Amino acid sequence: MQTKPFRIGTRGSPLALAQTRETRDRLAAAHGLPPEMFEVVVLSTKGDRITDRPLAEIGGKGLFTEELEQQLLSGDLDFAVHSSKDMPTKLPDGLFLSAFLPREDIRDAFVGRTAPRLVELPEGATVGSSSLRRQALIRRLRPDINVITYRGQVETRLRKLAEGQVDGTLLAYAGLRRLGMTDVPTELLDPKEFPPAPAQGAICIESRVGDDRINTLLAAIDDPRTHEAVACERGFLATLDGSCRTPIAGYGQSDGAHIHFSGMILTPDGTKSHRVEIDGKAADAAELGRKAGEQIRDEAGPGFFSSWT
Repeated sequence: MQTKPFRIGTRGSPLALAQTRETRDRLAAAHGLPPEMFEVVVLSTKGDRITDRPLAEIGGKGLFTEELEQQLLSGDLDFAVHSSKDMPTKLPDGLFLSAFLPREDIRDAFVGRTAPRLVELPEGATVGSSSLRRQALIRRLRPDINVITYRGQVETRLRKLAEGQVDGTLLAYAGLRRLGMTDVPTELLDPKEFPPAPAQGAICIESRVGDDRINTLLAAIDDPRTHEAVACERGFLATLDGSCRTPIAGYGQSDGAHIHFSGMILTPDGTKSHRVEIDGKAADAAELGRKAGEQIRDEAGPGFFSSWT
């Protein structure tokens, strides 16, 4: 019987802490344990510390996970809680994504200062975003808009917006909901026109391969439909060598038996794009995503991807 608290690793942002508390509360309820049996261990990551440069310039998505994964591998943490869309497609040997919480809303939220809707911004307006996917989609819809790199925690981005540094910004609606900030968006973007990042809105738990005690504990809160959908999306991303350097969108929906997946790739300037849709068995989720990635890669041709380097 466990006598000392399980150690949960997390980043220190308000959103990361909210996601970790949700995970802790679900585990406590599932196993009839007091919340005190789960100790939240906050670590600062390189991605949190360096906010003045695009992620692509300083190492990519792994900058939000490296410190947590080191302590997972050493045994100092029992498991770690992440935003799934922050996870690299290749994890360190010995670690895997063992569980996913039920997915939140997958839409992007626009927060406008000079206009409530993205398409209503004045000509030449400035929009801030750190996501190459969002930047490319903005340019696709509004080629006249000045898009700048704009990093930081949710609260930092909203403060910069209020100060007038930009006319608008985009945030994941899931994160705003988890922070109790549903009144912040001035527009929720249609995912058919503005498709989400792979794994957007999903909280994942990373743990050690072969740690049966911990993985059994986590299995009690794993949401199978989210797990299948994200496996499909990550398969798509991995096939296209997805990273923070690449404008890729993808969204899978599982009913437990079948998955429908739609994906999109864009050039960074938003002028060219390709879409793919595919259906298959939920049991083959990851392979289905890889198949969609191969299909869209073949359709786009090698010249398309030269803009990604």
